[in-house]
Formats: sequence, C-alpha cells, structure tokens
Amino acid sequence: MRKIRRSTLAVMVSACLLSMSVMEPALAQSATGAIAGRAASGTEVTISNPATGFSRTVTAGADGTYRLSQLPVGDYQLEASGRKFDVSVSLGGTTTVNLAGGTAGALDSVQVIGTRIVNRVDVRSTESATNITRDELARLPVDQSMGAVALLAPGVIGGNSSFGGISFGGSSVAENSVFINGLNVTDFYRRQSFSTAPFAFFKEFQVKTGGYSVEFGRSTGGVINAVTRSGSNEFHGGVELTIEPEQWKSSADDHYYADGTPNTLSSQDSSRFLKTNVWGSGPIIRDRLFIFAMYEDRDSTSRYTTGSFGNSLNKGSSDNGFWGTKLDWKLTDNHLLEFLAFSDEGDITTKTYGYDFASKEVKTMTGQRTVESGGKNASLTYTGYFGDNFVAKAMYGVNRSQSLSRSPADAACDLVGINTATYGTQYNNMGRPTLGCHPGGSVVDHEDERKVARLDFEWTLGDHLLRFGMDREVMTTDRTSRYPGPTGMLYTIYGTTPGATLDNGATVPAGVNAFVMGRRRIDGGVFETTANAWYIEDNWSITPNLLLNLGVRVDSFNNKTAAGTSFIKIDNLVSPRLGFSWDIKGDGASKLFGNLGRYYLPVTNNINYTFAGGLTDERTFYALNGFSNETNPITGAAYMMPILGNQIGPVDDQFNVSVGDLRKSVDRDLEAVYQDEAILGYQSMINQAWSWGVNATYRRMKNALDDVRINHTPCGPTSTLWPIANPGRPLTIWGTTSMGCAQDGWITIDTSQDGYRKGGSGQVIGYYEPKRTYKSVEFQIDRAWDGKWAFNASYLWSKSDGNHEGPVNSDTNYGDTGMVQHWDHPANNERYGPLFNDRRHQIKLRGSYAITDHWSIGGSLRAASGGPITAFGVTWPNDTTAAASFVSTGSGGGSGWLCVANCAGPYTGRVYEYTPRGAFGRMPWTYDVGANISWSTKIGNSDFKARFSVFNLLNSQEVINVSARYEGQPGVKRSTFGTGTRWQSPRYAQMVLSWNF
Repeated sequence: MRKIRRSTLAVMVSACLLSMSVMEPALAQSATGAIAGRAASGTEVTISNPATGFSRTVTAGADGTYRLSQLPVGDYQLEASGRKFDVSVSLGGTTTVNLAGGTAGALDSVQVIGTRIVNRVDVRSTESATNITRDELARLPVDQSMGAVALLAPGVIGGNSSFGGISFGGSSVAENSVFINGLNVTDFYRRQSFSTAPFAFFKEFQVKTGGYSVEFGRSTGGVINAVTRSGSNEFHGGVELTIEPEQWKSSADDHYYADGTPNTLSSQDSSRFLKTNVWGSGPIIRDRLFIFAMYEDRDSTSRYTTGSFGNSLNKGSSDNGFWGTKLDWKLTDNHLLEFLAFSDEGDITTKTYGYDFASKEVKTMTGQRTVESGGKNASLTYTGYFGDNFVAKAMYGVNRSQSLSRSPADAACDLVGINTATYGTQYNNMGRPTLGCHPGGSVVDHEDERKVARLDFEWTLGDHLLRFGMDREVMTTDRTSRYPGPTGMLYTIYGTTPGATLDNGATVPAGVNAFVMGRRRIDGGVFETTANAWYIEDNWSITPNLLLNLGVRVDSFNNKTAAGTSFIKIDNLVSPRLGFSWDIKGDGASKLFGNLGRYYLPVTNNINYTFAGGLTDERTFYALNGFSNETNPITGAAYMMPILGNQIGPVDDQFNVSVGDLRKSVDRDLEAVYQDEAILGYQSMINQAWSWGVNATYRRMKNALDDVRINHTPCGPTSTLWPIANPGRPLTIWGTTSMGCAQDGWITIDTSQDGYRKGGSGQVIGYYEPKRTYKSVEFQIDRAWDGKWAFNASYLWSKSDGNHEGPVNSDTNYGDTGMVQHWDHPANNERYGPLFNDRRHQIKLRGSYAITDHWSIGGSLRAASGGPITAFGVTWPNDTTAAASFVSTGSGGGSGWLCVANCAGPYTGRVYEYTPRGAFGRMPWTYDVGANISWSTKIGNSDFKARFSVFNLLNSQEVINVSARYEGQPGVKRSTFGTGTRWQSPRYAQMVLSWNF
C-alpha cells in the first residue's frame, strides 16, 4: 500500500512541477476562517493542526478577549491551561470558543457536535451566507457543479435557461462573482459564467446571498466563495469514477403548437457521461511543504435533434482532462505560501447529419463544428503573522478563458434557417429538406485574461479589528466574430402576407408570401479594462456582546479602446457598509444582526468590444423565389439554398455602431450601476444540534447603464444614436452641426424628458426612471450532522418588481450584457411590475440519514412558484416607430400596448389596450426532487464507497420559459405567445464509485 501511495504522489508531484513550468505564477487572496472568544486575561490560547503541524498562539487581552484570524479552513486542536478541545474552522466564518468564567481550563457555553466545537451561530458575522462542506455534499443528491451548490442556498434560483446562470435575490444572472481560493474567476466579458473545477477538488463552499464584507465587490447579486483541498503530513490518494449512462436518463417530452406543428422535438435526445478522477496528497517536507494534486479525465457524448421538425441530428463528443494542484509551504511558523494551478480547458466536436425523426433514419453528414472553452488559472498567496495582532497577505493572480468555434465549412457555406412560427407548415410540406451546408454557429475567436494583484491586512487593536487592503484587476479581451460563408450572412426564411411591414419600414409587395432576411454581423478587436479598489473596515466590539461592522469600499473602473485610451472611466465609487451583530445572551447561542450596504457593478468588456471597436449589424430583406438544389462541398451531401428575389426596401442599418467619435458613444458623466441593500435577521440555537433563523431583505436598484436610442437632442431631430448612458438621467454627449447644433460642443439631454422623438407625430418624450426592487422574508431551520442524521429546511417569500431586470433581458432571451432592449425604445420600459426572476414562494429541503455503519440515504427538494407571463406588443400609441421587431421575437424589447382595433390603418386611428407586467398569469410551480443511497466499507487501510443518485426523481418537465412576444404585426397575435421555449430537464441518474486510501 505504501508503494501505491508513493507512486501516486510521484505522479502528482510531476504534474505539479509541469504546471508550474507552463503557468505564470499567480497570487490570490486566500479563503480562510477564524477562532475567537473570551478567557481569563493573560491566558495563552494555542491552536494547532495535527495534519500539517501549523500552530499559532495568542494571549487573551486585559478584557479577556482573544482572536486567531486568517486560519486555513480545517480541523484544529485548541489548548488553554493544559486543556484541549477539537475545533472546526469554516470558510469565511468565526468559530466562538468562550472559556468558562474567565477560567481557561473549562468551556463556558459552546456549540459541540459529537466531540467537536463547530460554528452553529456565528455571532461575529453580519452577512447572509450558507456554508456547505465536501463531506455534506457527499451525503446529498447534488449535481456536480458550483451552480448546483449555490442553488441549495435560500433565495437562489436558476436564471433564464436560454443563456443559463443563476439569480441571487432577484438580480439578473450577470451580477454575481465567483472566487476559488480567493482568485476571481468570474467571466468579465458578459459576467454570465465562470471558470470551475471538479467537485472532488474542493473542500468547502460558501454562498453569500447578501450583506457581504467590503473585501468583496463588483457584484450586485451574490458571491460563490470556494476553497480547494490541501495536502497534509499523511500520504493519501484515491480514485473516483462518475457514471451517467444514457439508459439512466428519461426521455424529454416532445411539444407541439395548438395547430399540431412541432414546437420542440427532443424525445430522441440522449447523452452519456463518464469521468475518472485520480488524486494524491502528502508531505514533500514533513510539517513544511505539502501537495495535493488531481487529474480528471472526462468522456461524454450527446445526441440531439435540431430544427422544430427534428430534421437534423447532432452527435457531440468530448474527451477532455482537468488537471489541478495545490502546494502549501510553511516557510516558518509565521509565514505561509500557497500555490494553486488548474486548467479547465476543453472542447467538444459536433457532427451534424440529416435525419428523419419519424423513422429515426440517420442520413448523410452535413457538417462538423468544434468549440473550445476554458483556460489555465493560477494563484499564489503569501500570509504573514506578525506578532499576535497583525496579519498581512499579498496576492497576484491569473485567470484565463477562451471561446473558439471552428468548422471546415466556415469558408464555403452560409448559415440558413427558417422561422418555424411563420414558415413551419410550408417547410413541413416540402419534406423538411436540409437547408444550407453549414452546421450552425458563428466563427468566433475569443480569449480573455484577467491579471489580479491585491494586498490585505488585519490588525487587532483592543476592541477594534481593523481590516484594510487594495486590489487591481487588468482584464483583456481579444475577440473577433462573424457569420460564416462567402457572403457572411445568416439567412432566415419567414412566411408573410402582402402588405405586412418589415423592420426596415418597407411593405411586403403583392404576391410575396415568404421572404428571406439576411443578417450581417461583424465585430472584433483587443480591449482592456482595469478595475481598482481599496477598502477599510472596523469590526468594533462595543461591548463583549455587541459587534459593529463599519466599512467603506472605493472602486474605480476604466474601460479602454483598442488603442488603450479611456472609453468609459468611472472613479471614486464609494460603497459604505454598516452591520451589527448582537450576541443576545452573551453565550454565542443566538444573535440579532443587520446590514446596510451599497454594491457597485463593473462595466463588462463586451461594451468596449462593441462600442470602442465598432459593430456592423445589418439586415437585408429579399423576396423568396424558391429553392435551388446544391451539393455540400465538404461532405458531398445534397442540400437546398433559398433563391433570393428582389430586395425589399433599404438595408436596415439602424443597429450599426460607429466609432468615428466616441464622445457621441458614451455619456461624459456616466454613473456606474449600484444597488442598495438592507438586511435584518435573527438566528438561534435550539440545542447543540438544532438551530433556526429568520431574516428580511430589501434591495433597490435605481439606475441602469445600457445603450439608449437617441433620435432627438436639444439641437433638434437627429439620426439614431446609441450612446451608453444612464437612462432617465441627464446625458452629456458631443453635439455637432450635422446633428442640427449651431456649433460643435457638449450638449446635455435630460433623458427623462427628451431623447426620443415619436415617428409620425413628432412628439418628444424621455425614458422612464429605471427601478428594480426585491423584498424577501426567509425562514430556515437546520440540524447539524452528528454521525447519524442531518436536516435543513428553508422557506422564502419574495417579490421582485420594477421596469428592468438588470444588464440582461430574460423576457426576450437577450443576454448581451449591458446592451439589451430595455432602452431601445421608451415603450420597452414603461411598465413597472413583476420581473422575470420573481418567484414568490421557494421551498428547499435537504437531509441525510445513516441507516447503518455501511448504508446511508439522502434527499433534497427544491420547489418554486412560477414566474410571471408578460405580453409584449410591437407598437404603442401615437408612434410609427416600432417598439419591437415585426419579424423576430428576440429583437427589440416590446411594448405593453396591444393593438385591438384599426390596426392595419394609419397609426392615428389605432386603438390600444394596455397590459401590465404579469397580466397573463404565471408559469406553473416547479418541483425538483433528488434522492441517493450510499454504501461504504473499509478495505484494509482504505475506504470504498458507492453512491447512486437520482435527480428530478418525479421526472417533472414543467415549462420554465415561455414566448413573451404577443404580436407580430400590430393587432396580429402570434400563435406562439405563451407557449413553452424551455422545460425542466428530465430525470437522470448517476453512480459515483470512490476508493480512498
């Protein structure tokens, strides 16, 4: 066995050294915890970690208080006056150990589970957070992703499934931050994803849902804070196998429109997943230098049909490997160094075939595409303990990600598709032939790199714990994207009727019953954004039982052009935070706590990329003159191409973004998006195992930052401009004589009164004040694991309403962060009411139970009421300019006004009906039940465990997204309104086999 251990370790050391040679060193803020309490004045309190030899000693002050801070997460022994106690230190928390009546040899009132002191009520915390350890996750049916862990916390829900992500406390999916060992791994291009690692790589997770410290910023949603595993003085290793065969997955339901036309055919979709994880850990130098290293091989395949008629079949395959390593070096007893490196690089190759859904006949391959993602990441952390009262940290870090998309057909083949809602029946009658020879997707080259540097200090001065520091992030995006093919256009075929109006204002000619929209979209460049911040915080123990947290954070953001000049620069964003925690009885068993704070959101790099690099986004409309038979130049397969007839109207170039004069592209006095938050809560132990709590949260976002349609200024009417602005507030841009100004110079537009001129009537109006509020009350009860069973239950009532969701628009599935349709037209944001992420009721249960020494079971339930169904029309009163696309349901935001009479005539005679947000009811409740059963045994000095988990046990497939576009043309209801676009994933099962020694 020792030979096996040493061989495994040798492999892992080699992997670590290799990673160090190919990575730039990175330094990151480490994720730690603390121990604090009271003892007799002058008592020496020592904590030690037997697994690593790490120890620290402090002396209780004249007031009897002591604190041991910045401790690596783990299990310790606390010793005072010859007595020893086992103590657990959790991520981001402070474990309270009060020694009885000032006598160091005995415990006062503590929280003991089994024989270990744990942190049931953290009376030194003023935030709302949920901690979940690796051991707890091993007992529960939780999918192996950081997002799935976050969903265990109250108030966290899945976002719009069209572009993924999670929503914290009513925020959009683009407002969160994710840290691994203190390294910020959040996607900074759109803020909707993050770098990640296997479950087996992590030791503990902390999900912060509100009230977090000034140390954390650049988020108006929530924070996922994770810490990885580390080595120790003992050699350990293991192998873990995760199996998800396709036979253990239920079929997804097929869905049809009311007329029998297919909506989504997915019953023949399938996938399988297999991953093998090998890890090893141990000392390189006993008590000094430790290593943990892991390699994981991932093999997956998928099979899914596309096109509403299932006429194409995609077969995806991926065989990727994750590697990661953690080095811990105790330079001396008071100076520590940590190195983390991991790679989540991966790719998937998808081959597309013609397919007959009814007969399940796979036809000739029509294309192939490879998508690469992920990147290399690293962090290096120095921690220095200077005496009893001062701790310093230094950090520098690198986080990389990429998104590359390639196909052999990129040069030769254009993209072709159909709009099933308007042309589905005709296409079905044609026999559903293959259209175009490209398998789908744009040609994308995208690489992001974040470099991070930070300093953090902690200084204890009597009743005051001062924490202060600074950080700097340099975020660089190198991206180009375009549609493939010789014309570089995406061709979409629509059914229509003569006399209908197109987005370019043209009328469909007589005899034309179908048209083709060709969209050309090209962009590219290299762009950099810097984000700097400093913070200071005083945790003041006003009395032994009352803690006041006083903090301030100051952020600055500088988004730059490709030439390196400032495009958007916002300085001195002051975020005050005020919190308190009252240990009501002075025994650490209950607390009343509260928090007031402001949180700022940075400007994403996709705005630099689009506005400081230029964007070509044009639509050209053609009559459809039938189809031609063609041969795929890559595969030799037959396909059909639409024959373009006469062009209908001019090229619609209203969405182009020019970089000729950036002073017209951004508000000179632009303000960053911020959110104010208030939390009040109570938490208490019932006994040593049980605790409960209740808290109320209020969040308010009163401003927005987005591109805004401006076609009128104090100088008069102008061609459409799209500056980045704070809608509803004064906007200052460069005015020119070509815009009707008497001379060139700065002009200010009060966008609450001016900025938009209605078509036809010429009436000048402004935009409505942006507003988003979130209110919630949360109840939670928890029983800690005592070797036999554990349980947690929460109920949350919440209300999220306003007139904009945030920097994305889930209503219309538009996820281009900071450039959505909320402010493309005043009608888009006229209505205040329930927002997309409004789920009034949420219930979450999880529990585990050890039946015997070998067998255990676990279960979970997530239930939530459905989101609102809101109707979006295409026009509103007294205006000829459309509030949304007449052609596409995803383009343009839409109006709350629905035309009910005289809709085909002049705009002056149209009769409208106003519909509030949520006027068409709500989607159904969703229920997700999980269950698992585990068996474990010892084999010599090793442990073997098998865990079988079932997710969505009841196979619930309720709708979770619906089509919100009510109209196509004014007064013409779309048959797709209110029909599903996404549903819950069907039931699937997973087996995890692990052998650890």
